[in-house]
Amino acid sequence: MDHPCYKCGHSVEDGKPFCAECGAPQIRVAMPEPVAVVPGNVSSPELPIFSDESAIIPGSLSVSAFSTGIVWPAAIRACAIAALIAALIMALGLMVPLLAVLGAGFLAVNFYHRQNPGWGVNARSGAKLGAVCGVLFFGISAIFETLAMALFHTGGQIRQKMLEAFQQAASRSGDPQVQAAFETLKTPEGIAVMLVFGLAVLFLVSIAAGSIAGALTGTFLGRRKRL
Repeated sequence: MDHPCYKCGHSVEDGKPFCAECGAPQIRVAMPEPVAVVPGNVSSPELPIFSDESAIIPGSLSVSAFSTGIVWPAAIRACAIAALIAALIMALGLMVPLLAVLGAGFLAVNFYHRQNPGWGVNARSGAKLGAVCGVLFFGISAIFETLAMALFHTGGQIRQKMLEAFQQAASRSGDPQVQAAFETLKTPEGIAVMLVFGLAVLFLVSIAAGSIAGALTGTFLGRRKRL
């Protein structure tokens, strides 16, 4: 369809930007008409309404980096890394188990605090992380010990050491009942019971030592943060 040019009246095909006769532009922008202001009834223009919800920006820092509480997915990762480092050091014979689990609790709190600077670190939250790290340390250490027994056949050596320890303890006591108890512990069933008992004690010690190390580290970092 055609329309007349607003300037010369010549017929111009729709969609043509200029008139072929006079060259006048055919694309015109319609301006809004001014609104008359009536005295006594002045209304302010509407302002844009902003939502109080925080905008989510792709690639921005995670929520856990500014959270004052413990975000457990990130905390468990930090505890797992600390427990793995301590278990490896212990497996290499560079540290006794007690010092290894204490070091694991210390590392776990420090790792998580560096990843989440907004965390309200204190003795209580540090103890929680240390306890979780102690559990993970026990599990990783048990896996390493099982692999060592399977690969290097150290099960017989462990059994021999336990028998020697029973023999030495029995030689120090002349009580017949104590001697009978030690003889029972020398049997395969008795050794199995002692292994289970030892694992239970190690599990509890790992949790306790990790909690203590985490609480002390949390107290130190919390005080330094408040200064």
